[in-house]
Parts: sequence; C-alpha cells; structure tokens
Amino acid sequence: MHERSEKFIPIHSHKKGQLSYVEGGLAYLEVDNNKYVIPARHYFWVPSGLDHILKVGHSGTILRSIFFYTYDDFKHPFFSQVGIYPINELLMEMMKYTETWDGRIEPQDERYLFLAAIKGILPNISNKKSPIALPFTENERIIPILNYISENISENHTLEGLSELFGFSERSLSRLFQMTLKTSFLQYLKLLRMVHAIELMLMTDLSISEIAYKVGYESLSSFSNTFWQLTHIRPSDFKRNLLNYR
Repeated sequence: MHERSEKFIPIHSHKKGQLSYVEGGLAYLEVDNNKYVIPARHYFWVPSGLDHILKVGHSGTILRSIFFYTYDDFKHPFFSQVGIYPINELLMEMMKYTETWDGRIEPQDERYLFLAAIKGILPNISNKKSPIALPFTENERIIPILNYISENISENHTLEGLSELFGFSERSLSRLFQMTLKTSFLQYLKLLRMVHAIELMLMTDLSISEIAYKVGYESLSSFSNTFWQLTHIRPSDFKRNLLNYR
C-alpha cells in the first residue's frame, strides 16, 4: 500500500513493514523511548508489529510511504530493525515513480514487481544508518530538567549547575540520566544540540556559525567536528542538501 503521508495518530503498529521517505521538511519517529530525527532526503524502515508514533515537524514536510509484505523478512536483519538512512538517487527516483499509486497492489498487478524490487535493494543500499536518536522518558523527576535544557540550549550546561538548580547531588542526577534515558548527561546534551541544529538548518536562514552558537557551541570547529562524528557529513553539506528539498 502507498500513502502520501501518515498523519499523527497515537502509538500504533502495522502488520506490514513500512518504508517512508521524507522528501521535504522534517519528521520525528518515536520508538522504544527514542525519538529519531528524520530530515529531508532521508528514508526510514519500521518493522512490522513495532509500536511507533510518527510526527511531522514542519509545515512543508512531504512524506511518502509504502507498506510491504513480510513473508521474506527473515532473509536479512535489515527488515527486523528500525533504521534511518540518507537516500540515494536510485531509491529516490523509484519512490517518486510510485507517487500516484494507491491502495493494495496484488501479485498479479504489474506494479507489484516494481515494488518488490524496491524492497529487494534496501539491504544493499542502506549502509549509512543515522545515529541521531534522542532518548526520551515520562519520568516526572527528570522531565523539568530536560525541558529546561531544551529551552535554554545555547547556555553552557553542566551537571554541577543543573544539580544546584534542581536540588540534586551531581551523583544522583548522573544516575537519574542513566536510569531514565540509558545514556549519560553529556551524551544526551550532545544529541539534543544536534537535533536543535538540524531543526535550525531547516527552519531558518541562519549561517552554520550562527547555528553553532545558538545550540551552545563557542567555536564552529567544535560544532562541525561533533556533527561529523554523529552524522559522517559536515554541517555545511548537510544544510545544503536540506535546502534543496525545503
């Protein structure tokens, strides 16, 4: 089945595997207490039966989805895990070719073979998995702290400063991050800053230097190196790709 977009609905799952391509804008996929950021020119795979929430984070977001049969998913581990990947020209053109197709497409339909070919190439072309998955939690003790960090992302946050502000010992707050988010305070802060940076790249005309400052980096080189470390692409190249699909 093919859809132009999947509107926000409460947490749900599909009996089929889901391939979605974000052509423009920004989308968020929430799975297993992780929020994945999916910018334009990226696609993602959601295995069948996996509970998830998909949100569109930008008014210009265009999302195209195809839902596939699952009888051969056992042939490759790709189909059993969530993944976000930068799209290549081949898959992008194939997805666009299916743009007007809708509804169930049965094996006797000549279009079925084309869709099967899309599914068949996914394991081979999906070798640059995006690592930007921001953990989230419903723990009431840490939510105010996370909100404060996000709303003041440009500040120089430290575990010591946050501990004093919210009445924790440094050790207790460090444990709270590990317990509720399964990551350290510094790693969470790094991921959150990258998420904010991607949003600013897409939604503003700020320069890379201005974005680096807005998300809490004092030097462009430090921001660029961190961005490269997480995405394996320089922020200037990443932004250029996004602007082409705004």
